[in-house]
Amino acid sequence: MKILLTGCAGQLGRELKRSLACLGEVVACDRHQLNLADANALRTATRAIAPTVIVNAAAYTAVDKAETEATAADAINAVAPGILAEEARRLNALLIHYSTDYVFDGTKAKPYTEDDSPAPVSAYGRSKIAGEQALGAAGAHHLIFRTSWVYGLHGANFMKTMLRLGRERSELRVVGDQVGAPTWTRHLADVTALLLARKELPDGLYHLAAAGETSWHGYAEAIFDAAQRAGFMEKVPTVHRITSADYPLPAARPANSRLDCSKFRRDFDLTLPDWRIGLIDCLADSRF
Repeated sequence: MKILLTGCAGQLGRELKRSLACLGEVVACDRHQLNLADANALRTATRAIAPTVIVNAAAYTAVDKAETEATAADAINAVAPGILAEEARRLNALLIHYSTDYVFDGTKAKPYTEDDSPAPVSAYGRSKIAGEQALGAAGAHHLIFRTSWVYGLHGANFMKTMLRLGRERSELRVVGDQVGAPTWTRHLADVTALLLARKELPDGLYHLAAAGETSWHGYAEAIFDAAQRAGFMEKVPTVHRITSADYPLPAARPANSRLDCSKFRRDFDLTLPDWRIGLIDCLADSRF
């Protein structure tokens, strides 16, 4: 197996580089080695590497900046997945791609299934659903995994931001009316490797996130509780619950980011652990 991994310096890409190493040759590229915004360079590099599997962990993830940088977000999130899919079809390769809960508007009362119609409320969300559609239209052998509230030891994410702010401040205000499932990058990477070790995989779109649910406020409190138990923090801040209206941002966020992962569990007989387990294990493995 020869695997082309894009975005290897990102928070998911770094875990994938580790998890995929036992499966064969991994050609891991960061944005300097493989710029997904350069369509010609992307095609040329993919053909030169000639992988049997492409794992696309690269993405434009600056949700608020995307409101004023829609062209940049579209180049990486919308156009590049389509190009990778076209090249995967030409090479008869499998393409694995990661998407987001932000393709939904968050108004549904229940967790979203793969059959629910996307209705993104941000430029980032629109770019990600456009990427899904371009990939699907190319006709390549592919798997798309929609996930939510991704965090890990690397890169910028909510967990690391909370730990930093918690050391600087005695009180924090965190949104409590948005609900989802924090998902550890290592769990995403490990389940990807487990699937690639199988001989045959179906094509399709799957929701893949941690089990359970919480709000950003509940997540923040769990972070500080776990950090204190792990000995990273002696004192933890008081976390006040606020509404989305109390903390306006350039990009709207879905109030409901819960993803129904039953299709993934049914088809692959796998499931990700509860989000609390991922958080505790991530902090136990950290050097904060």
